[in-house]
Amino acid sequence: MEKFKFVSKEKLKELPKGAGVYALAKGKTPLYLGKAANIQERVKNHFAQPTHRDYLFIKEVTHVGYRETDSDIEALLLESQLIKENLPRYNVMWKDDKGYFYVAITKEKLPRVFLTHQLGGEIRYIGPFVDGKAIKQVLRLLRRAFPYYTAKTHSPKPCSWCHLNLCPGPNPDTKAYKKDLAKLTAVLQGKRISVLKKTRRDMEEASKNQRYEEAAKFRNQLWALERVVSHSLVGPSYSQLGPTKESTRELQKIFGTKKKISKVEAYDISNIQGKEATGSLVVFIEGRPAKEWYRKFKIHITGKPNDFAMLQETISRRLNHPEWPYPDLMIIDGGKPQLSAAMSVLKKSPILVGAIAKQHNELFLPGQPKPILLKTLSQPTQNLILHVRDEAHRFAISYHRHLRSKAVFE
Repeated sequence: MEKFKFVSKEKLKELPKGAGVYALAKGKTPLYLGKAANIQERVKNHFAQPTHRDYLFIKEVTHVGYRETDSDIEALLLESQLIKENLPRYNVMWKDDKGYFYVAITKEKLPRVFLTHQLGGEIRYIGPFVDGKAIKQVLRLLRRAFPYYTAKTHSPKPCSWCHLNLCPGPNPDTKAYKKDLAKLTAVLQGKRISVLKKTRRDMEEASKNQRYEEAAKFRNQLWALERVVSHSLVGPSYSQLGPTKESTRELQKIFGTKKKISKVEAYDISNIQGKEATGSLVVFIEGRPAKEWYRKFKIHITGKPNDFAMLQETISRRLNHPEWPYPDLMIIDGGKPQLSAAMSVLKKSPILVGAIAKQHNELFLPGQPKPILLKTLSQPTQNLILHVRDEAHRFAISYHRHLRSKAVFE
């Protein structure tokens, strides 16, 4: 596993401002581990505004180690892993404190998943997690990918969680359920990348064998897992706050324009091996969804699946409607290839364009050889870009599901 990078406590300005795990250390021996959405700011607070616990060890600290992550959710999961691995003196000292949380997975025929402070019994425990509120939020997000049981008894009728697709229901495929729990466990242990790769292979195999409902399930798992990483544990969303002067200026700087970016459109393509392919367009004005301008496109292209051609078709059809006011900025779901596909349609259009790659939350811009990491941007700007991207994907998925269910009955 990658090791901590250390700086002396006199050089805290060298610490990164992104998410990750930090170690307050004596030499290179961690005394205390913590997570943060902004490592530099959090560590400075330990020294500037020490808590009663900080006073126990802060004078011993000579160095600060850090490990960066793509999001504060990944930081939460890595923190648990590193506490178990390094056994820092002051984390271990407080291990019996009821502030520590563990994810419990029972060993029943249909295992249950729940949070607890207490250890004991024939149960598998994952943890410890310091931030109870955060791990609850992570479990809520993961439950969308891997529905699980929480109740001790199983009703013969579907429960309310089942209707929300958060519970497997009264008659699950036991083997598939346990496979999903194995994936959930792996994600909580910091093995998200391997789970993503396996789920992608599962989806491709199911699609190849024309098991489209199963392929759709795996695709939705991929989407939910990507959302776990892009989701922020801190602060209200951009759409709740509206645009700030900082985020407005930052967007202008990123896209090299003096014009205020007020209207943003985002595009997403949804399909399984080209089946029932759909394109979606969502619109945000002044940081808030403008649902009256949302549009759905049933893709007309036939033949071998081609996401780039589908994206080009969607944007072309949108541009053929000048009665829909053009945006200041278009956000495309994807990386460099998707950006190139969009630019080939827009050509000399004055509309600004950027593409968001999900895996590392990278923003690709025309003419820029390297992407911008979203974690280097201010929180309001990150939230806007991710919220717009996520909403386009949600809208595309909902329409794709509608077309698939419609096709079943035709």
